[in-house]
Amino acid sequence: MEVKINKSVLSLTEGDITGQDTDAIVNAANKSLRGGGGVDGAIHRAGGPQILEECIKIGRCDTGEAVITTGGRLKAKYVIHTVGPVYRDGTKDEPTLLANAYRNCLKLASEKGIKSIAFPSISTGAYRYPLEKAAGIALRIAIDYLKKNTDIELLRFVLFGSEAMKAYRNQLERMT
Repeated sequence: MEVKINKSVLSLTEGDITGQDTDAIVNAANKSLRGGGGVDGAIHRAGGPQILEECIKIGRCDTGEAVITTGGRLKAKYVIHTVGPVYRDGTKDEPTLLANAYRNCLKLASEKGIKSIAFPSISTGAYRYPLEKAAGIALRIAIDYLKKNTDIELLRFVLFGSEAMKAYRNQLERMT
């Protein structure tokens, strides 16, 4: 599914983020930036040790913040690492922290001259953020950003599984 926002394309696809040919992919990292399970582990495995070496030099990333490294052996030139919130009950500032994670990735991409970026669904795996709520936040931030900034030409959400794809599609249809 694709929609045009200002001069940019926002697209939803089901698949593996490590195979994306965008300028940058986003990693749903942990605070230590040392790799882990899910998307984080897959990106580190596919990208090779160069990503971890740069992550070690950076040191850490707080929840809602974003840092950038090389893409190593990935097709993407860069990996933007962000830490989403662990979902508890929605009253521990989780929506704000998740919005900040997406927003800070986009700001960093713009600062680095990145024209295309692929996002996973941040915090919806091991961090247990409810899919529909997370999709709504992710898409709202993406749409708002693309309405105000024309430097990113392609913003793609690469979703793992039909359940995630359905949640994002439902939210995008409501918003556009």
